[in-house]
Amino acid sequence: MKKLSEIFDTNDETLIKDVKTNSKEVKKSDLFVCIKGFNVDRHDYVKQAEENGASALVVEHKVNSNLPQIVVSDTNKELYNIVDKVYEKPSNKMTMIGITGTDGKTSTSTIISEFLNQVSSCGYIGTNGVSSKNYSSASNNTTPTYEHLNRFLYNFYKTGCKYVCMEAGSEGLAQGRCQGIMFDYSIFTNLTHEHLNFHKTMDAYLNAKAILFKQTKKDGYSFLNSEDKYSKRIEEICNGKVMYYGKSMDADFRFDNVIINPKYTEFDLITKTDTYHIKSPLLGMFNVYNLTAALSVLITMGININKLDYSKLYVDGRMEDIDMNQDFKVIVDYAHTPNGYLNLFELTKTLNAKRTIIVAGSAGERDKTKRPLMGSILVNNADLVVFTYEDPRSEDPNDIIDDLTSEVLDKKDKFIRIVDREEAINYAINEAKTGDMVLILGKGNETYEALKDGKIYFNDVECTKKALEKRIKSRV
Repeated sequence: MKKLSEIFDTNDETLIKDVKTNSKEVKKSDLFVCIKGFNVDRHDYVKQAEENGASALVVEHKVNSNLPQIVVSDTNKELYNIVDKVYEKPSNKMTMIGITGTDGKTSTSTIISEFLNQVSSCGYIGTNGVSSKNYSSASNNTTPTYEHLNRFLYNFYKTGCKYVCMEAGSEGLAQGRCQGIMFDYSIFTNLTHEHLNFHKTMDAYLNAKAILFKQTKKDGYSFLNSEDKYSKRIEEICNGKVMYYGKSMDADFRFDNVIINPKYTEFDLITKTDTYHIKSPLLGMFNVYNLTAALSVLITMGININKLDYSKLYVDGRMEDIDMNQDFKVIVDYAHTPNGYLNLFELTKTLNAKRTIIVAGSAGERDKTKRPLMGSILVNNADLVVFTYEDPRSEDPNDIIDDLTSEVLDKKDKFIRIVDREEAINYAINEAKTGDMVLILGKGNETYEALKDGKIYFNDVECTKKALEKRIKSRV
């Protein structure tokens, strides 16, 4: 615990256990910071924070409360100083690894975390939550808010982590959620059409991603994709030493002799001095890039990658094979961008399915301009597409599906509309025949659907297994 006098210029000795900006999350002895957001002013929720056990408040003006109040000019700006003092900058005490890019962040960070946990202790923060060997927590964002991020880092450090591998999303970077954190290693995977609802232009999107590399230590390393056209622009602003990875002959870490089959992916990883033969259960050319990026960091760290166990590499919700002894293949995957779809279909075409059946949608209140392209890619690479909702939020799901199908109306025999996602999954499972492949796309292992009235529990993997069980029982 900290005393209020250790955080602010005051004689108040009130004890502070944690920092919270959401009154619903406040617990006993927490400091409640009344930040002003775009839509919500936390000054309006002081009573709830007090009822939940807050011990003190940080406000921009006096409020009706008996709790000690620290008045500051801007609670949003002050929050950073408060968090740094309460958590004592835990990122400075561990090796920080940041990954950014449109696709591949989760897989690459999971691979690094898994391998580092084989030789030491590594915390993971990203789309798939917050976890280490000795600590785990839920998170609502790929890149958590500044106070949440530092709380997670603090708990990682206190439970023995030496490394942290985290996804750095473009919106989180642009919003300053990683402010003040300096990274030892940073990775750029790629930049493709996504998040333009927030960034508006590709240049703005790129500039947000570039923040990670400005926050890489001068004696650190930045790893850039040799095949991505934006890498050279990223290189111009990198603080650390720049290393390239990919298939290019000039890359510092180059892959070659790639073999992909339904069971494993195999390739040679070639450095300036050594060649490593890699065999992994992670399938697809996109995972060759993810593995190469991850292993490039580990080699640079001085880790002997020949001694790592590759056999159990697994990423939740990424090419997750749902096997209940059915006579057709079912895969749940997070792919939700045009580039993600193209990468996925490059792999699935090698699996030699009789027919490909897809369940997919597009998130509401997100980049609308990508929807026609997404729909076109899906319909042109599948035998049947079941268009459904995927986190519609305040948008009408039918309007989203209209966008997705706008450029394939001449191919109505190749798609149907089933708005309810559970019904869509059930339909696809029941439609499948021997030798077919069903792809459930867009949500991976997420455990919610974001609807107009808020979030409800939903999980594609669970829903798919339930549909398979029902099908199996009905045909016994």
